Amino acid sequence: MSVIDEVKQKLDIVEVVSQYVPLTKAGRNFKARCPFHEERTPSFFVFPERQSWHCFGACGTGGDVFSFVMKQQGMEFSEALRLLAQQAGVTVPTRIERDTRKDERERLYQVNEAAARFFQDQLLHSTAAAKARDYLSGRDFTTDTLTAFQLGYSPDSYEALKSHLQERGFSEKELVDAGLLVETDDGRTRDRFRNRLMFPIRDARGRTTGFGARVLDDSLPKYTNSPQTLVFDKSGTLYAIDLAAPAIRKRDQVIIVEGYMDTITAHQNDFNNVVASMGTAITERQVTTLKRLSKNIILALDADAAGEEAMLRCVDYENILDAEIRVIVLPEGKDPDDVIREDPQKWQELVEDAVPVVDFTFSTKTTRLDMTTARNQSRAVHELGAIIARMKDAVRRDHYIRRLEILTKTRYNIIEGVVKEYMAPSKQSKPKREPATQATQLLLSNPLEEYCLRLLLHHPELTNMSEGLLPEYFQDSQNREIFVTLQQTKDTSSLKDNLDPALWEQVESLVALDVIDNKIDKKLDTVILRLREQYLRDQNEERAAAFATTTEEEGSGADLTRLKEEGIEANIQLQEVFEQKGRSDRSGKGWT
Repeated sequence: MSVIDEVKQKLDIVEVVSQYVPLTKAGRNFKARCPFHEERTPSFFVFPERQSWHCFGACGTGGDVFSFVMKQQGMEFSEALRLLAQQAGVTVPTRIERDTRKDERERLYQVNEAAARFFQDQLLHSTAAAKARDYLSGRDFTTDTLTAFQLGYSPDSYEALKSHLQERGFSEKELVDAGLLVETDDGRTRDRFRNRLMFPIRDARGRTTGFGARVLDDSLPKYTNSPQTLVFDKSGTLYAIDLAAPAIRKRDQVIIVEGYMDTITAHQNDFNNVVASMGTAITERQVTTLKRLSKNIILALDADAAGEEAMLRCVDYENILDAEIRVIVLPEGKDPDDVIREDPQKWQELVEDAVPVVDFTFSTKTTRLDMTTARNQSRAVHELGAIIARMKDAVRRDHYIRRLEILTKTRYNIIEGVVKEYMAPSKQSKPKREPATQATQLLLSNPLEEYCLRLLLHHPELTNMSEGLLPEYFQDSQNREIFVTLQQTKDTSSLKDNLDPALWEQVESLVALDVIDNKIDKKLDTVILRLREQYLRDQNEERAAAFATTTEEEGSGADLTRLKEEGIEANIQLQEVFEQKGRSDRSGKGWT
């Protein structure tokens, strides 16, 4: 998670704005007299669920928490970021620190890649690796598969890797920092991985960040990973993401399995949209990474207690995706590797029959309980009611309350009351976001905005063709800041020199994802049109909320007339967008 995302996650826009403006509750939102111009009637609204604000008066502008502080304090983005980061307790790297760390990271990528080549060579040619080769042969892995995943073998030696890499110019400290060496009590160092089958772990850009290792006997633990380093963080890593990304985009679907072998077997059988979480704990960072590629996430974790707990946690992530996560129900005692090796067609059927994660959760919870007893009925209502309360969509909440009503034979109004109890913190007098909103705020990426920036970063010549692209179309402040700076510099090579270091990670992630190089100008036209449509639709939704509140509280008046007129103008602009889209569709323009 980037520094900016972390700040957004930890701060609530209602609490921040309240430091400068006295807010009044207005339905689900808040309103005040605009702090940026003189007015008698409040036209300034804050929308907690969107974590946004908008002035419907003379300003006619809005944005997120960063843009508010920038406007209120007359600050540049960098200054606002540091002010808000201080409030959130988040450390923002300085330009000098970031330059130094960049060099360190690059060196760690290099040493890891050198280690991967060493391990691969050992697997292919060392007599000591015979057992590892036999193991892989027994799993029917082909030479192409071994090469694609760069599988290797670590010799049963305390200094084989250390000596090899030092001969190639890497220092002992660099090897320790990369997690390839461990320090002993007497201050000496030795190879971390010995007599193990090695799995290089790469990021989305194909850079080797760390390693997984499997024992070749019955000793425990069976698998170990590199420790956390400057470039390796297991909680944010997805095994085989570099190999799977093209297939995920093409199929608009990603399947998450638990282990290395599950992933490798899947890819060898042409199920190339599979990645591994490297454990049962699916994390927010992993979900956010995958969201850039597809919202259609399917889980295929082992059907044991740990796997089910991971699935329960994933219920919250549906709010991040704004889509249902599904679950492959595996045969008892089988993992994906077993199923695929035995019958690839059966695996395909299981994928097609995957069920929504909430349905799976309901099933696993209620089948374990004797639902004829009042105690277990109450337990199910409370445990599943807490999950329902986290859903941001009222229709989905109603659907699952009705389902729970049938499963527990408990009246709808009783279950609804329990759900409302778990949602109660959002109704306290102190401005505080709902549980669902906290998950919603993790919806920190905007795929449409990011795709537009990827086009411009990969094809700088398009900046001269983007006159119709306005900064306000970028609702995310960090994306807007990148766009504005790119427009000013007209040169991607010097872009980072003109950006705050906290934005570099976002730029790097955008550049890391490829863009298919065909009909680029048409793709830009289409994405600009869609961004404008998104902007106008969001404006209409916020205006409608403000209109409803003003009508309820004040009846008719000049402010209502103004909101109506603005709504009419926005609808006219939307109609223009629809007409342009119609013409684009007929001419065959697309953006995918």
